[in-house]
Amino acid sequence: MSKRFWSWTLITLLVASSLIVLVSSRDVVAEDGASSPLLTGLVFDPQDQPVEGVQVTVVAPDQGDQLGSVVTQADGRYALAIPGSVPDRLIVQLERAHFENKQIELSAASIQSLKGGQTVVMPDTSLSRSIGAAFWLAAAVFVGVLVTVALGRLHNALAALAGATVVLGASYLSHIGFEGLYVFDFHGALGYVDWNVIFLIMGMMIVIAVIERTGIFQWLAFMAYRISRGRIWLLVPILMIVTGVGSAFLDNVTTMLLMTPITIQIAMAMGLNPLALLMPEVMASNVAGVSTLVGTPTNILIGSYAGITFNDFLKNLTPGVLLALVGLVIYSELAYRRQLRQANATSPMLLEKLAERARITQPNHLKKAGLVGAGMLILFVFGERIHLLPAVTALIGATALLLWIRPDIEEMIEAVDWTTLVFFIALFIVVGAIQEVGLISMIADLIGRLVGDSLILAMLAIVWLGALLSTVVANIPFTAAMLPVVGYLTAIVPGAQNKALYYSLSVGSGMGGNGSLIGASANMVTAGITERAGYPISYLYFLKKGLPALLITVGLASGWLLVRFLLLGG
Repeated sequence: MSKRFWSWTLITLLVASSLIVLVSSRDVVAEDGASSPLLTGLVFDPQDQPVEGVQVTVVAPDQGDQLGSVVTQADGRYALAIPGSVPDRLIVQLERAHFENKQIELSAASIQSLKGGQTVVMPDTSLSRSIGAAFWLAAAVFVGVLVTVALGRLHNALAALAGATVVLGASYLSHIGFEGLYVFDFHGALGYVDWNVIFLIMGMMIVIAVIERTGIFQWLAFMAYRISRGRIWLLVPILMIVTGVGSAFLDNVTTMLLMTPITIQIAMAMGLNPLALLMPEVMASNVAGVSTLVGTPTNILIGSYAGITFNDFLKNLTPGVLLALVGLVIYSELAYRRQLRQANATSPMLLEKLAERARITQPNHLKKAGLVGAGMLILFVFGERIHLLPAVTALIGATALLLWIRPDIEEMIEAVDWTTLVFFIALFIVVGAIQEVGLISMIADLIGRLVGDSLILAMLAIVWLGALLSTVVANIPFTAAMLPVVGYLTAIVPGAQNKALYYSLSVGSGMGGNGSLIGASANMVTAGITERAGYPISYLYFLKKGLPALLITVGLASGWLLVRFLLLGG
C-alpha cells in the first residue's frame, strides 16, 4: 500500500510539473509572438574587445519616453525587446563608466522592420575611452603599489591591500558628490579576482605543509652532498638540480624555505660562504619553476588566465628550461670558482651531524603524500580532458591528505600563508582598476603598434620587457598587469593564437626574477634567512650575480621559444 501510494504521488508530481512547464512555455511563446520585436548588437572598445556592462537604452525622442533598457553581457552582446507600438523615431543610447556616451538614431528601414515584428541587428558599436579623475586615481594607486613593493617600505600584502582600499573607498565617495572618482563597486572589484588562482595556491599550500614536515627536502639536500663525495664542483649542480625539481612541483618560496637551512649547514661544514651555494640554488629555482603550471606564482596566473594546462607548460617550456639550466650551471661554476676552491672536506663528525638533521621524520606520512602527489600529477596532466580545473585538483589532493593522514587540522589551516592569498586578492583588485579605466588597453595598443604584425618582435618584446622590468618591479604584479596586454596582442598579431606570447611572458617574468633581489619572492625569502644566519644579501650583490644569469638564461630560453613556435610550428 505504501509503495503504491508513493508511486502514484511521484507520477502525479511528474505530470503536474510537465503541465506547468507546457503552459508556461505556451505563455512565453504567446507573449513573445504577440509583442516585442528585438533590437540586438555588439559593443566593443577601441581594441575590438567586447565591453560588458554597457547600459543600452532605447528612447523615443518625440515622445520623451524610454521604451526599454538592457545591459551588455560578457561578450559585449545585447538583446532589447521593444514593447508596445514602435514610434517613427528611435534613438539608442549607450552609457558606461570610463567610456564616452554614444547615441545612435535608427534608420527608417530599421524602424519599419521593428514595426513589422522583425529583429533588427545593429552595426557593431565601438565606444571611445574617457580619461578622467578615476583614470589618474587608478594609475597612481597602481604605480604607488609597485614603488612601495620595490622599495620595501611596506609588506607586499599591506601595500596591495592599501591600494585596493583606496580604489574602493574613492569609488564609494562618488555617491556623495565625487562622481569622477568612481572606478567600480565592490561586486565589480570581486569580478576581477581570479578565484581559480586563489584556491589553487591554497590547496597546494596545504599539500606542501604536510610534505615539508616529513623532512624529505632536507634529506635530499644531504644526499646531494653524499653523492658528490665532497667534490664541490659536483655538489653545486646537484643542489641546483634538486632545487629545480622541487621548484617545478612546489612553489619557489617553499622550496627555498626547505633547502636554505640545510644548505647553510653544508656550506659551513665545508668552510664555504653559504652564498656560493644558495645563489645558484635560488636562481635555479626561478628558472626551473617556469616549466610547470604550479612551479611559480606567475605561471599560476598565466595558466588560469589563458587556459594553459599543466601538460602544455611541460611540453612547450621544458626544453627551454633545460637549456637555461645548463647555461646557469656553467655560469655558477665560473662566477663562484674562487670561493668553491676554498672549500674543505668535512670531518666524519660534522657529516654525522648533517645526517642527523636531515632525517625523514615521518616516513608513513611521506608514503601517503607520495601516493596522493602522484595522483595529483596525473590529474594535472590529464585532467584537462574532463575539464578539471587545476584548483579542483589541488583541493582534491589537499582534502585527501587531510582525511588520510589526519593531522591537526588547525595546524594545517594555520600553515596556509593567508598573507599571500590576501596579497593576490588585493593585487587582482588593483590591477582590475587600471584595466577597468582603460590604462591596460592603452598600453596594449601602444605595444601593438610597436610590434605591428611581427610575431617575432612581439615574442621578444614580451620576453625581454618582462625580464628587464622584473629587476625593478616584483614579477607577480607585473605579470598580473601584463596578462590583458598579452591577451590583446594574441588576438591581433598573426600567428599568436598558439599562445606563444603567454609562454614568452612566463619565461620573461619567471626567469627575470633572477635579475634583482626584489625580482621574485623566493629571492627575498632566501635573503631573509641568510641575513639571520649572518650572511646578508644586498641588492647590489644580487644584481651583480643575478643580472648575468638573467641574460644567459632568458637568452637561451627565448631562443627555444622562437624555435618551438616559429620553426617547429607550435
